[in-house]
Amino acid sequence: MSEYTESEAAGQTVGQTRKRFFTFGDEASPFAPFALESGASLAPITLAYETYGVLSEARDNAIYVAHALTGDSHAAGYYSGEDQRPGWWESMIGPGKGIDTDKYFVICANVLGGCMGSTGPGSIDPATGAPYGLSFPVVTIGDMVRAQRRLIDHLGVDKLLAVIGGSMGGMQVLEWATRYPGRVRAAVPLATSARHTALHIAFHEVARQAILADPDWNGGDYYGRANPVHGLAVARMIGHITYLSDEAMRHKFGRKLQDKEAKSFSFDADFQVESYLRYQGQKFVDRFDANSFLYITRAADYFDLAEVHGQGSLAGAMAKTECDFLIVSFTSDWLYPTYQSKELLKALKKNGREASFAEIDAKWGHDAFLLPSPALTELIRGHLDKNLARARAGRG
Repeated sequence: MSEYTESEAAGQTVGQTRKRFFTFGDEASPFAPFALESGASLAPITLAYETYGVLSEARDNAIYVAHALTGDSHAAGYYSGEDQRPGWWESMIGPGKGIDTDKYFVICANVLGGCMGSTGPGSIDPATGAPYGLSFPVVTIGDMVRAQRRLIDHLGVDKLLAVIGGSMGGMQVLEWATRYPGRVRAAVPLATSARHTALHIAFHEVARQAILADPDWNGGDYYGRANPVHGLAVARMIGHITYLSDEAMRHKFGRKLQDKEAKSFSFDADFQVESYLRYQGQKFVDRFDANSFLYITRAADYFDLAEVHGQGSLAGAMAKTECDFLIVSFTSDWLYPTYQSKELLKALKKNGREASFAEIDAKWGHDAFLLPSPALTELIRGHLDKNLARARAGRG
């Protein structure tokens, strides 16, 4: 999560927000089964979402912001006077910010399969009256985006000005641009790729195995009893290692001891980095569902833009796009390194598509896209302003 501080957005917050809910089924009926790419179906489906700003009379200023792996719909603002924890992209979304809510109508929904209000494995199965658990069908990035499209329809938006997201959110951006090319004017995939490498999948598998090995996981049937908190905490600790760079680790922790002057010669958390990881793991289990973690990481691992939309060719997939791309990577991001962003750019240029690329010098690793960044703010601001002007001039 972003290391956002209140002083960095004083007077620029969207203020108090509230989570809304949209429930649907298939195209014909609100509660008829929604067909999934696996061949299974699901109904009803609820998406939790938030909006910021005002939809213009011409309905030409809507932006969809897609969250990363363990994010949610709460991208900006705060919920109440008692709960003023900012949204996960508070540094980017708000009046006068990169995604300026004085200009734009911003939408963010918790993904299908999530655990922050959207239908997922912890939701009640209407057929049994109990949580789905592992009877919940496997979902894909494509399923998530198809569900998001239903939300966009519900909100009365025919064409999004832009879709923006980082990491797994960037995958959703790519899916939007290829699956619904006529409904997106601009795309901003950040710190992402067209498919996971073996390294990505390996990290996710180790994290999943940590959950599966927890005796409290109980084959996914742990609702109403002890949760697999130890396995989920370890899974989060693994993830946090991949989100930071070596430089960030050295700068933040080095080999400093945690609240002690000498090593304990035990397996306590002697080092600050150990204490940090344990804290992050514990904090995570208080807000996230273990089964959702399994399903969402599987969806990310299954994502392959070339396979789904280009018959094995990334250029073939990108040939379907019609929007203006801004692709951004970060120098210290070893999880989604710059070469993966350049592969996207190359495939777009091969098809003569409009695309720009920037590699931002940042030391914080993969998490850099979530942290306050003047360079990223100005890139996104310029890209959005350009495409809004084009939309209002009748171009594209």
